[in-house]
Amino acid sequence: MSRLFVAIIPPVPVRSELAALATPLADVRWTPEDNLHLTLRFIGETDDAKQDRFIDALTRVHVEPFILPVGDLGLLPTRGPAKVLWAGVGHGHTRLYQLRKQVDEALLTVDSGLAMPGFHPHFTIARLGENHETKQLAHFLERNAGFEAPPFRVTEIQLMASELAPGQPPAYRVVRTLPLASP
Repeated sequence: MSRLFVAIIPPVPVRSELAALATPLADVRWTPEDNLHLTLRFIGETDDAKQDRFIDALTRVHVEPFILPVGDLGLLPTRGPAKVLWAGVGHGHTRLYQLRKQVDEALLTVDSGLAMPGFHPHFTIARLGENHETKQLAHFLERNAGFEAPPFRVTEIQLMASELAPGQPPAYRVVRTLPLASP
C-alpha cells in the first residue's frame, strides 16, 4: 500500500527561494526544500493494482505546458487557528485549473469514491503547531509581504508516494513523472 498524491514539483531555483524563507519561529516546522510541491490531488492509501490503474488514467491527461507564478504568502485555514503557512501562485494560470480538472476526471475513472475537496493552489512552506506565536508569525508575514519566487514552466506532473514517520517530515518519492502534452 502506498499513500499517493498528484503534484507539481517546481525546479530547484524555485524550491531554494521558498526554502530560504525559513527562519526560526516558535512551533513552526518548515518544509524541507526537497519536499516542496503543489498538490493537485491527494489520493490516499492505494494498493499496487489500483496504483497502476491511476498511472494509466493519468497518462491521458494532456494540457499545454504553462508558466506558473509563485508569490504571496498566507495562512490556512482562513478561519480558526492557522495550521499551514503557504506560498501562493497568484491567480495561477487557466491551464493550472484545466490540469486540475483533467487530473480529477482521470482519477475518478479509477475510483469514483475519491474525495474531491475545493482547490486552493499553494506550496506548503511550513506547518504550524498549536503553540506558534501569532505575533511572531504576523511579523514574518509583514517582513515578507510581496514575496515572489521565479515563475516556472510546468511541463509535467508527478504521481508521488509519501511515507509518514512520527516526529519526522514525510518522505516523498516520485512513482511516475507524466508529461503534460503529447510529444
